[in-house]
Amino acid sequence: MLKIGVVGGGIGGLAAAIALHRAGHRVTVFEQAERFGRVGADINLTPNAVRALDGLGVGEQLRETAARPNARISRTWDTGEETSRLAMSDEAERQYGAPQLTMHRADVMSALEAALAPGVLHLGQRTVSFAQDADAATITLADGTSHAFDLVIGADGIHSGVRRHLFGAEHPQFTGIVSYRAVVPAERLSGIDTGAFVKWWGPSDDLQIVTFPLNRGRDVFIFATTSQSDWTNESWTLPGDPDALRRAYAAFHPEARALLDACDTVLASALYIRDPLPQWSGARMTLLGDACHPMMPFMAQGAGMAIEDAVVLSRALTDVAPAGLDDALARYARARQERTARVQIGSRGNNWLKTGGNADWVYGYDAWTVPLH
Repeated sequence: MLKIGVVGGGIGGLAAAIALHRAGHRVTVFEQAERFGRVGADINLTPNAVRALDGLGVGEQLRETAARPNARISRTWDTGEETSRLAMSDEAERQYGAPQLTMHRADVMSALEAALAPGVLHLGQRTVSFAQDADAATITLADGTSHAFDLVIGADGIHSGVRRHLFGAEHPQFTGIVSYRAVVPAERLSGIDTGAFVKWWGPSDDLQIVTFPLNRGRDVFIFATTSQSDWTNESWTLPGDPDALRRAYAAFHPEARALLDACDTVLASALYIRDPLPQWSGARMTLLGDACHPMMPFMAQGAGMAIEDAVVLSRALTDVAPAGLDDALARYARARQERTARVQIGSRGNNWLKTGGNADWVYGYDAWTVPLH
């Protein structure tokens, strides 16, 4: 049994805590937020992520509030022509063993939190410093207390303190693109089929609209991007200008414009690119999720990759004692780095399934059975 500390109580951190506890380890999660709110309106869980969550025992609860898009569709910005269509829902379940689920991020967090063992999660605990040697990794919290572990996992997101401790400061590149997010009631989109995941591809890479159903189809999530060099904040919670957004899409198909017309408010966030990390671990520390492979949102795989990481890491650590950590972390990296780098670079390229293509390599991945060498 290992004594493991997880820094960060997001989706990846909680999924790791559940999986590692089931593997027999003693796990503690430190999350700086005082409580989990409804930050981040949406999450798109593709079949690879849902299958991983099913193995954690939370899939049934997720299905209670999620929508199941019936297809993944690409459309051309001006004519509305479909350039690709991939059947989802029951067809995805037959082909990949799980459907696509789209839902509010807070509902995923609630399901994961409910599945944690008692006493694992510690809210309101901000980590301020780290140390490691051959025998232990130690974190120090803002309240001055220190905690030593056999292994510390950095699941602390895009601005990871664990990553900074291991590898120094990062230098992401601003793309010049800003993303906008909104949720609107489906009833406000009369005449528009809101049951599918739809991506409207613009005349240039900076213009695109993505929509999919939430809340069993009662709401619709709307995502759009524009070029905007003077907005550089990555926060999910800052308001944007819906009128400026609508002006940027004035030449789009009427159905696409109707989506933005329904948005009373939007949240804006700058998009940055980061290169794949060549290394994820130190002597007694490792990373997962956005802490090691933050990516653009264009393949909708950020949360899915974190969930896969959590499952594979737990498998690599099964029956591992402290003396075997180096080999276990090496197995984890070998199983995950090539895949996450491919998705990270593919998300940056932003052309996946634009005119068709094979989704099997993404959706057909099974974190519970992928070989570990």
